Amino acid sequence: MAYDVIVIGGGLVGGAIAWGAAAKGASVALIDQGDIAFRAARGNFGLVWVQSKGAGMPAYAHWTRASAELWPELADTLAGATGVDAALRQRGGLAFCLTDAELEERASLLTRMHNESGDIGTRIVDRDEIRAMVPGIGDRVVGASFCPIDGEAHPLHLLRALHSGLLRLGGDYLPGRTVDAIDAAPNSFTVRIGAERFIAEKLVIAAGLGSRELAPLVGLRMPVTPLRGQIIVTERLRPFLDYTCHTLRQTVEGLVMMGDSQEDAGFDTSVGVPVLRTMAERNTAVFPALKEASIVRVWAALRVMSPDGFPIYEQSERYPGAFAATCHSGVTLAGAHALALAPAIVAGELPEHFAAFSARRFDVPTH
Repeated sequence: MAYDVIVIGGGLVGGAIAWGAAAKGASVALIDQGDIAFRAARGNFGLVWVQSKGAGMPAYAHWTRASAELWPELADTLAGATGVDAALRQRGGLAFCLTDAELEERASLLTRMHNESGDIGTRIVDRDEIRAMVPGIGDRVVGASFCPIDGEAHPLHLLRALHSGLLRLGGDYLPGRTVDAIDAAPNSFTVRIGAERFIAEKLVIAAGLGSRELAPLVGLRMPVTPLRGQIIVTERLRPFLDYTCHTLRQTVEGLVMMGDSQEDAGFDTSVGVPVLRTMAERNTAVFPALKEASIVRVWAALRVMSPDGFPIYEQSERYPGAFAATCHSGVTLAGAHALALAPAIVAGELPEHFAAFSARRFDVPTH
C-alpha cells in the first residue's frame, strides 16, 4: 500500500499534519494505535493559549501566535467539510493572580516576553477591571493578565474533525496498529505492522510518547518524557464565564473544567486527592460559587514533554523525507500544524526558522 505521506500517530499533532497534507493533495495514511495509546487529547484542557508561550524561545512565541491566527481558518474549513464544530472561541484569556507576588511575577514575565518577541496586546488588569469583566470573582483575586487573542476549543471534537476530514479528502485512517519496524532509505520508507506493509516517500513520526523509540529508526531523536496532569469536571452550570482562563474554563456544554497540575509520575495515569484538592481550592478562591458545584468526573492524562518544554520539529539528515514532530500544546498549535507545517512536509523541506526547534539544541559539548 503506497502513499505520498505516512503519519505515525493519530492524536492531535499527527491528525493535524495528516489532514493538512491531504488538504494539499497528498495521498496520506494515518497509522494509529487507537484508544490503547496514551492519548494526550484525552486530558487536553482545550486552550488556544498564547500569552505565556515562548519565554526564552522567541521562535516558539511567534509559532504559537501564528497558530492562533490560523485557527479560525482551520475551524471553519473543518466545520464546512465535516459538519463537526471544534467549538473555537477566541474572546481573550485571563490568568488570575491571588497575591501581589504572583501579580508581580506575571507582569515580569509579560515584560520579558514583550522584549523578546514583540507586543501581542497582553496586559495586566487590576482588581477593579477584573470585577467589571468577570462578575463573581473572589476577594482573593488581586489582578490578572489578559491576552486578547487567547481562546479555547474542544479537543475531542477537533480530533474527530481531523480524522473525518482526512477520510473525506481520500486519506486512510488506520487505527489499532502498532508499528513493528521501519525500513528507511532516503525518500523511501516501509512501515511494517505484522504482515502489513505501508510504503511512502515521506514519513512523519508524531506518535507522542512513542516517538522516543520510533524516531531513531529514521535517524532522528525525540527525547520526550511523560508529565501527568489531572482534571476536575463539574456538573453543567449556567454560563458565567465569557473568557478563557488558564486553570479553569466553562465548556460549550456548560461543564466547568479545572486543571493545570504537573507531576513527574512516569506512565502512571492514576488520580490523587491531594492534587485535586489543591486545584479545587485555587479555583474556588477565584470563583467562590463553584464551592456549591458537584464534581462529576476526575481523570489524569500524560503530556508529551521535551527537556525544555518546547516543541521538537526536525527532518532526518540521514534519511531525507523523514520528519518528526512533538509538542505538549496540540490544541494551541493545531492551526500551525495543519496549515503551515503540513504543507512544508509535503514540499519536502522545513523552512529555515524551524532550526530553532531541532533536537540538536539538547546536545551538550563534552570536554
